[in-house]
Amino acid sequence: MTVRIVDRRFDSKNKSSVNRSRFIRRFKGQIRKAVSDAINHRGVRDLDNGEKIGIPGKDIAEPQFTHGHGGVREIVNPGNDRFSSGDQVDRPQGGAGGQGGRQASQDGEGLDEFVFTLTREEFLDIFFDELALPNLIKRQLAHIEQYRTVRAGYAQSGVPTNINLERTMRGAAGRRIAIGGPYGKRLRVLEAELKALLENPQQDDEAEIERLRREISHLRSKIEAIPFIDTFDLRYNARVRVPQPTTQAVMFCLLDVSGSMDEGRKNIAKRFFMLLYLFLTRNYEHIDVVFIRHHTVATEVDEDDFFTSRESGGTVVSSALALMHDIIRERYPSSLWNIYGAQASDGDNWDDDSPRCRELLEGALLPVCQYYAYIEITEDAQQNLWEEYAKLQATHADQFAMRRIGNVTDIYPVFRDLFKRRA
Repeated sequence: MTVRIVDRRFDSKNKSSVNRSRFIRRFKGQIRKAVSDAINHRGVRDLDNGEKIGIPGKDIAEPQFTHGHGGVREIVNPGNDRFSSGDQVDRPQGGAGGQGGRQASQDGEGLDEFVFTLTREEFLDIFFDELALPNLIKRQLAHIEQYRTVRAGYAQSGVPTNINLERTMRGAAGRRIAIGGPYGKRLRVLEAELKALLENPQQDDEAEIERLRREISHLRSKIEAIPFIDTFDLRYNARVRVPQPTTQAVMFCLLDVSGSMDEGRKNIAKRFFMLLYLFLTRNYEHIDVVFIRHHTVATEVDEDDFFTSRESGGTVVSSALALMHDIIRERYPSSLWNIYGAQASDGDNWDDDSPRCRELLEGALLPVCQYYAYIEITEDAQQNLWEEYAKLQATHADQFAMRRIGNVTDIYPVFRDLFKRRA
């Protein structure tokens, strides 16, 4: 008999998206590993692209229960005119890996790789899943706009879905014991008296026996009339909305646009900051981002000018650090804000300015910053700015980090290394 099932659910058009989300949650470990492998040879040419990843078939295989082959079996294959019982069948001849022509694995596993395409949002969600601003602490509980629902005991009113069966049954049992307790005690006394009279009947005890039987019947009817569950017994899980405080954070993005930074290096720096900006806006609702461009003079700009405008000139890196310090003093006191900084440069700087940069960071910025990251975009030898910053990293490893980016493919690994979660 053929059975046909017609799915008439209202959400039937979106079943594939639900199944897709369930698949990603279930095999998140394998997908995260595949994303990490894809990141190592992927450039940031376009952040809007997803990623096609492969998951080994053995990682998504599920155990199955089947009927065992018990006893002795004899199988008759229809159309057999070549073999008799007891004959040995030769192994099928095929390519290097079998009849299908695929290359066989060394460990005997024959499962193909499952290819799965992640969308842009899914790829970025998994990529940013293990990243966070290091050392984020609660400087000020501000912008309380989010709420979360928490358990808050029990209530006598609510919706049926929130009913607490255990608490309801416990209350019902207590009510039945409290109400029926006196009746039960009196009933046991009367039953004992009736039993004594029946064991030693006397001629004038008939009226007393009848009275006891009527009173026992009346008490039993009262006990049976006690409801098993009353509306008074119902208890519901109470839930209340609790404000979810969020912290204030500010990220300073410093970009070197001097003449030594050619367009290729500027593009790498812009892509790094685009990734950083995307990371911040996706994970933190109340965070300010300050964009500073500098050559010999530093200027605070908006997002559009930071990523699109073109300038050139000499290099005085300390001008950007000094401007960052001034903005912190005017608008972002360290007692109220978590302050972070990210600086991108090719490391080329005036020789007498690099020590001043180290002094500004060590004396003015690092004491008020939670974390400061410096990336040097160059494939050449170490510049004087890198040498000065290396002295800071030796003494301020928890607050200061520096990495070198040689080409576009280094952006993702360096970014994950700078902003990975700290234990």
